[in-house]
Amino acid sequence: MGVYVHFTDEQKQRANNVDLVAFLEMKGENLMRAGREKRLASDRSITIRGNEWYDHSAEKGGYAIDFVKQFYGLSFPEAVTILLGGEQGEVYRPATQKKQETKKPFALPNPNSDMRRVYAYLIKTRHIDRGVINYFAKAKLLYESCEKSKDGTKEYHNAVFVGLDENGVPRHAHKRGLYTQGVGFKGNVDGCDPRYSYHWVGESDRLYVFEAPIDLLSYITLHPQNWQQHSYVALCGVGSQAMMWMLEQCPQCCQVSLCLDNDEAGHQASERLKQQLMEKGYTSERLMSQGKDWNDDLAAGLQQRQSGFEMRMA
Repeated sequence: MGVYVHFTDEQKQRANNVDLVAFLEMKGENLMRAGREKRLASDRSITIRGNEWYDHSAEKGGYAIDFVKQFYGLSFPEAVTILLGGEQGEVYRPATQKKQETKKPFALPNPNSDMRRVYAYLIKTRHIDRGVINYFAKAKLLYESCEKSKDGTKEYHNAVFVGLDENGVPRHAHKRGLYTQGVGFKGNVDGCDPRYSYHWVGESDRLYVFEAPIDLLSYITLHPQNWQQHSYVALCGVGSQAMMWMLEQCPQCCQVSLCLDNDEAGHQASERLKQQLMEKGYTSERLMSQGKDWNDDLAAGLQQRQSGFEMRMA
Protein backbone atom coordinates (compact mmCIF):
# COMPACT_ATOMS: atom_id res chain seq x y z
CA MET A 1 0.00 0.00 0.00
CA GLY A 2 1.46 3.37 -1.06
CA VAL A 3 2.23 6.20 1.33
CA TYR A 4 -0.32 9.02 1.26
CA VAL A 5 1.23 12.44 0.99
CA HIS A 6 -0.92 15.38 1.98
CA PHE A 7 -0.51 18.80 0.45
CA THR A 8 -2.48 21.80 1.58
CA ASP A 9 -4.58 23.71 -0.94
CA GLU A 10 -2.08 26.57 -0.65
CA GLN A 11 0.81 24.23 -1.53
CA LYS A 12 -1.02 22.80 -4.52
CA GLN A 13 -1.90 26.30 -5.71
CA ARG A 14 1.73 27.39 -5.44
CA ALA A 15 2.90 24.30 -7.35
CA ASN A 16 0.32 24.84 -10.09
CA ASN A 17 1.40 28.48 -10.41
CA VAL A 18 5.10 27.76 -11.09
CA ASP A 19 6.38 29.46 -14.25
CA LEU A 20 6.95 26.48 -16.54
CA VAL A 21 9.32 28.39 -18.83
CA ALA A 22 11.67 29.19 -15.93
CA PHE A 23 11.26 25.66 -14.50
CA LEU A 24 12.13 23.94 -17.80
CA GLU A 25 15.06 26.23 -18.53
CA MET A 26 16.49 25.41 -15.09
CA LYS A 27 16.09 21.74 -16.01
CA GLY A 28 18.13 22.32 -19.18
CA GLU A 29 15.25 21.96 -21.63
CA ASN A 30 15.57 23.77 -24.98
CA LEU A 31 12.66 26.14 -25.67
CA MET A 32 11.88 28.01 -28.87
CA ARG A 33 9.85 31.20 -29.19
CA ALA A 34 6.46 30.80 -30.89
CA GLY A 35 4.74 34.19 -30.84
CA ARG A 36 3.78 34.98 -27.25
CA GLU A 37 4.45 31.40 -26.22
CA LYS A 38 7.41 29.03 -26.05
CA ARG A 39 7.58 25.68 -27.80
CA LEU A 40 9.47 22.62 -26.56
CA ALA A 41 12.28 21.76 -28.97
CA SER A 42 11.97 18.06 -28.03
CA ASP A 43 8.21 18.04 -28.71
CA ARG A 44 7.10 20.95 -30.87
CA SER A 45 3.43 20.10 -30.44
CA ILE A 46 3.63 21.45 -26.85
CA THR A 47 3.44 25.22 -26.27
CA ILE A 48 3.97 26.93 -22.92
CA ARG A 49 3.01 30.32 -21.56
CA GLY A 50 3.53 31.17 -17.88
CA ASN A 51 2.16 28.30 -15.83
CA GLU A 52 -0.04 26.99 -18.65
CA TRP A 53 0.69 24.42 -21.39
CA TYR A 54 -1.14 22.94 -24.35
CA ASP A 55 -0.37 19.80 -26.37
CA HIS A 56 -1.69 20.55 -29.87
CA SER A 57 -1.26 16.94 -31.01
CA ALA A 58 -3.25 15.47 -28.11
CA GLU A 59 -5.52 18.55 -28.02
CA LYS A 60 -5.31 18.93 -24.25
CA GLY A 61 -3.50 21.12 -21.74
CA GLY A 62 -3.54 22.51 -18.24
CA TYR A 63 -1.28 23.87 -15.53
CA ALA A 64 2.14 23.11 -14.06
CA ILE A 65 1.31 19.99 -12.00
CA ASP A 66 -0.32 18.10 -14.86
CA PHE A 67 2.52 19.07 -17.19
CA VAL A 68 5.25 17.77 -14.87
CA LYS A 69 3.27 14.56 -14.27
CA GLN A 70 2.94 13.91 -17.99
CA PHE A 71 6.29 15.19 -19.26
CA TYR A 72 8.44 13.56 -16.58
CA GLY A 73 6.20 10.55 -15.82
CA LEU A 74 5.80 11.44 -12.14
CA SER A 75 3.04 10.80 -9.62
CA PHE A 76 0.99 13.69 -8.24
CA PRO A 77 3.01 13.89 -4.96
CA GLU A 78 6.29 13.71 -6.89
CA ALA A 79 5.20 16.45 -9.29
CA VAL A 80 4.09 18.77 -6.48
CA THR A 81 7.29 18.10 -4.53
CA ILE A 82 9.59 18.92 -7.45
CA LEU A 83 7.61 22.06 -8.28
CA LEU A 84 7.86 23.23 -4.65
CA GLY A 85 11.63 22.82 -4.70
CA GLY A 86 12.01 19.43 -3.09
CA GLU A 87 14.40 18.77 -0.24
CA GLN A 88 16.99 21.17 -1.63
CA GLY A 89 14.68 24.10 -1.00
CA GLU A 90 15.07 25.46 -4.54
CA VAL A 91 12.36 27.97 -5.27
CA TYR A 92 11.09 28.39 -8.81
CA ARG A 93 9.58 31.81 -9.38
CA PRO A 94 5.80 31.78 -9.80
CA ALA A 95 4.21 32.87 -13.04
CA THR A 96 3.20 36.49 -12.97
CA GLN A 97 -0.39 36.73 -11.84
CA LYS A 98 -2.22 37.66 -14.98
CA LYS A 99 -5.47 39.52 -15.33
CA GLN A 100 -8.41 37.67 -16.74
CA GLU A 101 -7.90 38.12 -20.47
CA THR A 102 -10.84 38.56 -22.78
CA LYS A 103 -10.34 36.35 -25.80
CA LYS A 104 -9.58 38.55 -28.76
CA PRO A 105 -11.72 38.09 -31.86
CA PHE A 106 -9.75 36.97 -34.90
CA ALA A 107 -8.60 39.78 -37.18
CA LEU A 108 -6.07 39.79 -40.02
CA PRO A 109 -2.94 41.91 -39.41
CA ASN A 110 -2.81 45.29 -41.13
CA PRO A 111 -1.65 44.93 -44.74
CA ASN A 112 1.38 46.77 -46.08
CA SER A 113 1.01 48.88 -49.22
CA ASP A 114 3.05 46.37 -51.24
CA MET A 115 4.58 42.87 -51.03
CA ARG A 116 8.15 43.80 -51.90
CA ARG A 117 9.68 42.32 -48.74
CA VAL A 118 7.60 39.12 -48.97
CA TYR A 119 8.71 38.50 -52.56
CA ALA A 120 12.35 39.22 -51.69
CA TYR A 121 12.27 36.88 -48.68
CA LEU A 122 10.41 33.99 -50.30
CA ILE A 123 12.37 34.10 -53.58
CA LYS A 124 15.90 35.01 -52.47
CA THR A 125 16.02 33.43 -49.01
CA ARG A 126 13.53 30.56 -49.38
CA HIS A 127 13.97 29.95 -53.17
CA ILE A 128 10.23 29.59 -53.79
CA ASP A 129 9.08 30.02 -57.38
CA ARG A 130 7.75 33.49 -58.22
CA GLY A 131 4.81 32.02 -60.12
CA VAL A 132 3.72 30.03 -57.05
CA ILE A 133 3.93 33.18 -54.90
CA ASN A 134 1.91 35.11 -57.49
CA TYR A 135 -0.78 32.43 -57.50
CA PHE A 136 -1.32 32.45 -53.74
CA ALA A 137 -1.08 36.25 -53.54
CA LYS A 138 -3.77 36.68 -56.22
CA ALA A 139 -5.96 34.20 -54.36
CA LYS A 140 -5.58 36.47 -51.27
CA LEU A 141 -3.95 33.64 -49.35
CA LEU A 142 -0.64 35.47 -48.91
CA TYR A 143 0.26 39.10 -48.24
CA GLU A 144 2.68 41.34 -46.36
CA SER A 145 1.67 42.94 -43.07
CA CYS A 146 2.97 46.12 -41.49
CA GLU A 147 2.46 46.53 -37.75
CA LYS A 148 3.71 49.19 -35.35
CA SER A 149 5.43 48.54 -32.05
CA LYS A 150 3.50 49.58 -28.93
CA ASP A 151 5.47 52.82 -28.66
CA GLY A 152 5.02 53.51 -32.36
CA THR A 153 8.75 53.78 -33.06
CA LYS A 154 9.22 50.56 -35.06
CA GLU A 155 7.52 48.76 -37.92
CA TYR A 156 7.34 44.98 -38.15
CA HIS A 157 6.81 43.30 -41.50
CA ASN A 158 5.65 39.69 -41.81
CA ALA A 159 4.50 37.30 -44.48
CA VAL A 160 0.91 36.43 -43.61
CA PHE A 161 -0.45 33.04 -44.74
CA VAL A 162 -4.26 33.21 -44.68
CA GLY A 163 -6.61 30.29 -44.04
CA LEU A 164 -10.20 30.60 -45.32
CA ASP A 165 -13.31 28.77 -44.15
CA GLU A 166 -15.76 26.97 -46.42
CA ASN A 167 -17.40 30.31 -47.27
CA GLY A 168 -14.15 32.03 -48.20
CA VAL A 169 -13.98 34.04 -44.96
CA PRO A 170 -10.53 34.39 -43.29
CA ARG A 171 -10.47 32.38 -40.04
CA HIS A 172 -6.76 31.66 -39.62
CA ALA A 173 -3.49 33.51 -40.22
CA HIS A 174 0.10 32.43 -39.69
CA LYS A 175 2.80 35.13 -39.54
CA ARG A 176 6.41 34.59 -40.58
CA GLY A 177 9.05 37.24 -39.97
CA LEU A 178 10.91 38.52 -43.03
CA TYR A 179 14.24 39.16 -41.35
CA THR A 180 17.06 36.90 -42.51
CA GLN A 181 19.34 37.18 -39.47
CA GLY A 182 18.92 34.88 -36.45
CA VAL A 183 15.81 32.83 -35.68
CA GLY A 184 12.85 34.38 -37.49
CA PHE A 185 9.56 35.12 -35.76
CA LYS A 186 6.68 32.80 -36.53
CA GLY A 187 3.32 32.25 -34.92
CA ASN A 188 -0.43 32.19 -35.40
CA VAL A 189 -2.56 35.31 -35.00
CA ASP A 190 -4.67 35.47 -31.82
CA GLY A 191 -8.16 34.01 -32.18
CA CYS A 192 -7.33 31.62 -35.05
CA ASP A 193 -9.52 28.60 -35.63
CA PRO A 194 -7.06 25.69 -36.11
CA ARG A 195 -9.40 23.90 -38.50
CA TYR A 196 -8.80 26.53 -41.17
CA SER A 197 -5.01 26.48 -41.15
CA TYR A 198 -3.26 27.38 -44.43
CA HIS A 199 -4.55 25.25 -47.31
CA TRP A 200 -5.42 24.85 -50.98
CA VAL A 201 -8.37 22.77 -52.20
CA GLY A 202 -7.99 20.88 -55.49
CA GLU A 203 -10.10 18.35 -57.35
CA SER A 204 -7.91 15.23 -57.32
CA ASP A 205 -8.10 12.41 -54.77
CA ARG A 206 -4.79 13.37 -53.07
CA LEU A 207 -4.14 15.53 -50.00
CA TYR A 208 -0.61 16.60 -49.01
CA VAL A 209 -0.06 17.48 -45.33
CA PHE A 210 2.80 19.73 -44.09
CA GLU A 211 3.89 21.34 -40.85
CA ALA A 212 4.49 24.89 -42.15
CA PRO A 213 3.23 27.06 -45.03
CA ILE A 214 6.76 27.54 -46.40
CA ASP A 215 7.16 23.76 -46.63
CA LEU A 216 3.90 23.60 -48.58
CA LEU A 217 5.08 26.26 -51.05
CA SER A 218 8.52 24.61 -51.27
CA TYR A 219 6.99 21.24 -52.17
CA ILE A 220 4.89 22.83 -54.91
CA THR A 221 8.01 24.55 -56.26
CA LEU A 222 9.78 21.17 -56.32
CA HIS A 223 6.76 19.39 -57.87
CA PRO A 224 4.98 22.00 -60.03
CA GLN A 225 3.34 19.65 -62.55
CA ASN A 226 -0.44 20.30 -62.37
CA TRP A 227 -0.11 21.15 -58.68
CA GLN A 228 -3.43 23.05 -58.57
CA GLN A 229 -5.30 19.78 -59.12
CA HIS A 230 -4.28 18.45 -55.69
CA SER A 231 -5.15 19.57 -52.16
CA TYR A 232 -2.60 20.82 -49.62
CA VAL A 233 -2.71 21.83 -45.95
CA ALA A 234 -0.08 23.25 -43.60
CA LEU A 235 -0.98 22.40 -40.01
CA CYS A 236 1.08 25.30 -38.58
CA GLY A 237 2.19 22.72 -36.02
CA VAL A 238 1.35 19.02 -35.80
CA GLY A 239 -2.31 19.03 -34.68
CA SER A 240 -4.83 17.09 -36.78
CA GLN A 241 -7.77 19.54 -36.85
CA ALA A 242 -6.96 21.14 -40.22
CA MET A 243 -6.22 17.80 -41.90
CA MET A 244 -9.52 16.33 -40.75
CA TRP A 245 -11.44 19.44 -41.84
CA MET A 246 -9.83 19.23 -45.29
CA LEU A 247 -10.97 15.63 -45.66
CA GLU A 248 -14.51 16.71 -44.75
CA GLN A 249 -14.40 19.44 -47.40
CA CYS A 250 -12.83 17.17 -50.04
CA PRO A 251 -14.81 13.89 -49.98
CA GLN A 252 -12.95 12.82 -53.14
CA CYS A 253 -9.64 12.71 -51.22
CA CYS A 254 -8.79 9.13 -50.32
CA GLN A 255 -4.99 9.24 -50.53
CA VAL A 256 -3.17 11.29 -47.86
CA SER A 257 0.55 12.03 -48.12
CA LEU A 258 2.08 12.96 -44.76
CA CYS A 259 4.93 15.35 -45.62
CA LEU A 260 5.95 16.42 -42.12
CA ASP A 261 9.55 17.23 -41.18
CA ASN A 262 12.26 14.60 -41.41
CA ASP A 263 13.13 14.68 -37.70
CA GLU A 264 12.06 12.87 -34.55
CA ALA A 265 9.11 15.15 -33.84
CA GLY A 266 7.94 14.88 -37.46
CA HIS A 267 8.20 11.07 -37.42
CA GLN A 268 6.24 10.79 -34.18
CA ALA A 269 3.52 13.16 -35.39
CA SER A 270 3.25 11.29 -38.69
CA GLU A 271 2.70 7.99 -36.87
CA ARG A 272 -0.03 9.57 -34.74
CA LEU A 273 -1.73 11.15 -37.78
CA LYS A 274 -1.46 7.88 -39.70
CA GLN A 275 -3.26 6.08 -36.87
CA GLN A 276 -6.00 8.71 -36.77
CA LEU A 277 -6.47 8.43 -40.53
CA MET A 278 -6.60 4.63 -40.37
CA GLU A 279 -9.35 4.82 -37.75
CA LYS A 280 -11.34 7.01 -40.17
CA GLY A 281 -10.79 4.62 -43.07
CA TYR A 282 -8.21 6.66 -45.02
CA THR A 283 -5.07 5.37 -46.69
CA SER A 284 -1.89 7.34 -46.03
CA GLU A 285 1.77 7.33 -46.99
CA ARG A 286 4.84 9.03 -45.51
CA LEU A 287 6.73 11.31 -47.90
CA MET A 288 10.05 12.48 -46.45
CA SER A 289 12.39 15.21 -47.57
CA GLN A 290 16.10 14.42 -47.90
CA GLY A 291 16.96 17.25 -45.50
CA LYS A 292 15.07 18.30 -42.40
CA ASP A 293 12.20 19.75 -44.44
CA TRP A 294 11.13 20.51 -48.00
CA ASN A 295 12.63 23.98 -47.98
CA ASP A 296 16.01 22.43 -47.13
CA ASP A 297 15.61 20.18 -50.18
CA LEU A 298 14.68 23.15 -52.33
CA ALA A 299 17.74 25.12 -51.19
CA ALA A 300 20.03 22.11 -51.63
CA GLY A 301 18.77 21.51 -55.16
CA LEU A 302 19.35 25.16 -56.06
CA GLN A 303 22.90 25.02 -54.72
CA GLN A 304 23.61 21.89 -56.76
CA ARG A 305 22.29 23.55 -59.93
CA GLN A 306 24.38 26.64 -59.27
CA SER A 307 27.50 24.51 -58.65
CA GLY A 308 26.90 22.64 -61.91
CA PHE A 309 26.52 25.91 -63.80
CA GLU A 310 29.74 27.28 -62.33
CA MET A 311 31.61 24.09 -63.31
CA ARG A 312 30.34 24.37 -66.90
CA MET A 313 31.41 28.00 -67.05
CA ALA A 314 34.92 27.23 -65.71
